[in-house]
Amino acid sequence: MITIRQRKVGKSTETAEDQPSEEKNVKPDEKILSDHTGGKLWNILSITVGGIVAISLGLLTSVYVATLHENDLWFSNIKEVEREISFRTECGLYYSYYKQMIQAATIQQGLHGLVYDNKTESVRTINILERMNVYQEVFLSILYRILPIQQYLEPVYFYIYTLFGLQAVYVIALYVTSWLLSGTWLSGLLAACWYITNRVDTTRVEFTIPLRENWALPFFAVQIGAITYLLRTHLQPIQERLTLIAVFIATFLFSLTWQFNQFMMLIQALALFILDCFDMLPTAKVTWLYIIQISGLMLVCVLQFFNSMILGSLLLSFNASVLIARAIQKNLKKGSLLNRLGKLILHVLLVLCLTLLINKFIKKILNLESDEHIFKFLKAKFGFGATRDFDANLYLCEEAFGLLPLNTFSRLSDTLLFYVYIFVLFLMTVAAVIVAFQNLSGSNQAQFMEKVEECTITLKPDAAYNLIHTVLFGCLALSTMRMKYLWTSHMCVFASFGLCSTEVWKPILKGIHLYTSQRAHVIKYSVPMITLLYISYKFWPGIMDELSELREFYDPDTVELMNWIKSNTPNTAVFAGSMQLLAGVKLCTGRTLTNHPHYEDKNLRERTKQIYQIYAKRSPEDVYRILRSFGTDYVILEDSICYERRHSRGCRLRDLLDIANGHVMDGLGENEPDLKPSLYPRFCEEIKKNLPSYSTHFTRVFQNKTFHVYKLAKHK
Repeated sequence: MITIRQRKVGKSTETAEDQPSEEKNVKPDEKILSDHTGGKLWNILSITVGGIVAISLGLLTSVYVATLHENDLWFSNIKEVEREISFRTECGLYYSYYKQMIQAATIQQGLHGLVYDNKTESVRTINILERMNVYQEVFLSILYRILPIQQYLEPVYFYIYTLFGLQAVYVIALYVTSWLLSGTWLSGLLAACWYITNRVDTTRVEFTIPLRENWALPFFAVQIGAITYLLRTHLQPIQERLTLIAVFIATFLFSLTWQFNQFMMLIQALALFILDCFDMLPTAKVTWLYIIQISGLMLVCVLQFFNSMILGSLLLSFNASVLIARAIQKNLKKGSLLNRLGKLILHVLLVLCLTLLINKFIKKILNLESDEHIFKFLKAKFGFGATRDFDANLYLCEEAFGLLPLNTFSRLSDTLLFYVYIFVLFLMTVAAVIVAFQNLSGSNQAQFMEKVEECTITLKPDAAYNLIHTVLFGCLALSTMRMKYLWTSHMCVFASFGLCSTEVWKPILKGIHLYTSQRAHVIKYSVPMITLLYISYKFWPGIMDELSELREFYDPDTVELMNWIKSNTPNTAVFAGSMQLLAGVKLCTGRTLTNHPHYEDKNLRERTKQIYQIYAKRSPEDVYRILRSFGTDYVILEDSICYERRHSRGCRLRDLLDIANGHVMDGLGENEPDLKPSLYPRFCEEIKKNLPSYSTHFTRVFQNKTFHVYKLAKHK
């Protein structure tokens, strides 16, 4: 309602200035009452239509991605084992806990099996609820058990339809955020259409359904929308309190569903910090947002049995440091330009030092090392020295953790999204710089104030927050491709807001001396409509073709392997192999694993490196000893890893192991001077020759074109 009322006030003001009233015979009181009644009815009609469009687009998006998923795999026709195999890598691991809860005799037994789990990591009992963000699987499994839907809907469909349903929430949140920023639901329509037509770069939910980000990002979008509303001026106290509650709930759900929540919210906290330093946001609201982040994350920490990665997070240290530094420097926003700049520099240094000290202290006291692999990766990625660390190189060599490919921008440009985004970003950045300078200088010069006043109109607090948000998450996406989905979805919101905003068009028209309120409103509505027509004309046929294209899941080698494991190995058997494959083994067969893809644990990372010696140049005795130390009964070797060609030399898994072990890599090319030739051939190749030194410890029990399974001898 507030959005629409502000538009109404703007219109009436512009009418008063630019269109002097010609109705001389109407009494002023009657005219005001008539205008108020007509405006109120128009607001109600606009909100109703806009809301219907938002819900419709959200539901259509859900149906769209669900149809793509069905068409790509023929999911309704394939066997259960094939459906489960389609949940690749860590997706299969997360879904396995949903399946485990569904199959448990009671909810209590299911929860006990998660809290005292001894099948995810052999010879070790771990708390799944503490280690992983799987409360959503727990909640969904309980909901499925208590609802009377078992006869009508299979568990897997209840699961995937929930995820596809969350896409509706995601699109509606993007739509509403753009609507709040621009004041017109046409902006939300454009944002939703851009999100759909740029699907390749805005989401991957249709082929990585259980991935944590597909649970978390809809709640993150809701949180951004709630923050956008919170930062509007002239909110009533009840509106502000309700919005703060909405921000807290969205922050909590986002934090609960994704293990990387703390890093995303740290970037968000940095955005708030920057804007607060330049006096572009109300300090009281920024403080509330810091407190909400801390309280939401701490509540998740309690639910995850005081997860060490959360306790040692930089977000908690940073937010605490900001609040402490602000208490120390009480007169931060007073004084001349140079005086304030000096205080600001000291404030930033104080916050930085406090953050590092508090974080170091917490990690030292609690002996936390859960996230050290992330900082090793960042250090190597940004050129602070080469590393031979296996974990860091494992990330560095994955395309998903590399720089954002340039072809991303060409795809985004095809829909005009990138061009519009850059246009709006440039204008808003110029406005932000002018406003920041004015806030710091406190200049009273009349001419400068007039210029700044125009910029201030285009950079209200909600717009300022979304500007810094998109800049920081853009930097994250450019540096790490996997994180682009956080940026590209917000790019749709930001670009559509700018295209439908009077505050963007007004200074442009004034700059070329063509401004009138009528002309600004015509452009505000006509340009987005022309853009929508262009998108519809160019991409509608492609979407229809995509929806009509039918494929089928086909992975006979993996299906054969899973069926063999279920039929020919005991339920208590322990399997070793690659992280990605073992997640599928757990889901499809329920067998015990030595390692898995959820990498946020130091002991697991060390264990995985040891298990992966099956692809290194090690003696059969060493490999056997390592595998048996983890209780391994069977080891699965994959030709796609042993003879890998997907990565270039130096990034193949076997190369990473050779470097970590101090051995020369295979193939033509340079090696570090201190690397030495190994005394032994590569284990995964040599074992296939069935030599006595290998057959003493390993017996091949299964083989197809992709996989080789060996049973370990049980020597005394």
